[in-house]
Amino acid sequence: MKGHEDLFLLTSKLIKKASVFMTQNQNNMPRHYQQLQADERGEIEALSRQHKTAHTIAKTLHRSTSTITRELARGTTTQIDSQCHRHYQAYFAETGEAVYRKHRSNCHPQGLLKKAIVFFKSLTRALKANPRVYNVDTYIDHFKKTYPGFPCPSVPTVYRYIDQGCLALRNHDLPKKLRRRIKQPGRSHSRLNKKVLGRSIEDRPAVVQQRQKFGHWEGDLVKAKRDENEPALMTLTERVSRLEILVKLPNYHARTCRQALEKTLADYGPQYFKTITFDNGSEFAELSQVKETEIYFAHPYSPWERGTNENLNGQLREFFPKGKSLGPVNVIELQVAQDTLNHRPRKLLDYHCPAELLPGLAD
Repeated sequence: MKGHEDLFLLTSKLIKKASVFMTQNQNNMPRHYQQLQADERGEIEALSRQHKTAHTIAKTLHRSTSTITRELARGTTTQIDSQCHRHYQAYFAETGEAVYRKHRSNCHPQGLLKKAIVFFKSLTRALKANPRVYNVDTYIDHFKKTYPGFPCPSVPTVYRYIDQGCLALRNHDLPKKLRRRIKQPGRSHSRLNKKVLGRSIEDRPAVVQQRQKFGHWEGDLVKAKRDENEPALMTLTERVSRLEILVKLPNYHARTCRQALEKTLADYGPQYFKTITFDNGSEFAELSQVKETEIYFAHPYSPWERGTNENLNGQLREFFPKGKSLGPVNVIELQVAQDTLNHRPRKLLDYHCPAELLPGLAD
């Protein structure tokens, strides 16, 4: 038993001494790594000329052996002995410092504008195309799928670069961004005596609000000038697919709107139109007479109740700006605008376009 006790005491003393030694060594080493200084490189050069090992030099400078080994490899060059004309390896502090400075200058991260130059060039071409198919968000998705290995920034980063003037794009290249207005609190517009033209949106089936079945539409007129004898565009937007149908009207009298809608339903097929929700404008006063589909009317001054159609009408202004008469617009121009809108990828459609969801109506 006594022998076991002596062995236990001896082992405890050895462990205690080892822990003290390790603690002292740890205290001698710097807690935070620092780059080698010029005077330290001079000492390394002097000690290496004395043929000291990397371990000995590290112990002298209180540095890690791996640090000294890397520095010796960095600053060692091949020299020629002038007397015997033999090649030999020697470390020079100046060489080590020069190589360190060069590596240091290249270690900063590369800017995203240079790193993603392919993306920014192609984005500029896409957003300046006429007609324009993509916006910033949908083009980023397109680029990631087309060039999966290329660097691609986020949507907020692109908008920030545009605002900072870092790209060959300006806000006027993003018309929807310029149209955004912040609602002022406390400002509302109401009109109590507005005439109700037909069945209210409150009577519309609940399935329409769920956006799960095709065939429910929203409609409105896009006017270039505030004159009922001026041409206008009737816009119909399908709530699920966001498919857009454009119909040019010679004027926006109530009778003209009704006849145009009846002809549109006949051309495309009434089976595709289960319900249509229109604005409560006087130009739609006769739409309740349409028998081929169910017509509903939004509340007065409540455009958000037809938000899908209002959004597409805003995009339509890229082709037909306000104040410019729609009289010269021909069928080809109208078809180009309609096809462009129906082939724009949408984030809410998982970056598919409306024409892919309803190909029968898009053709």
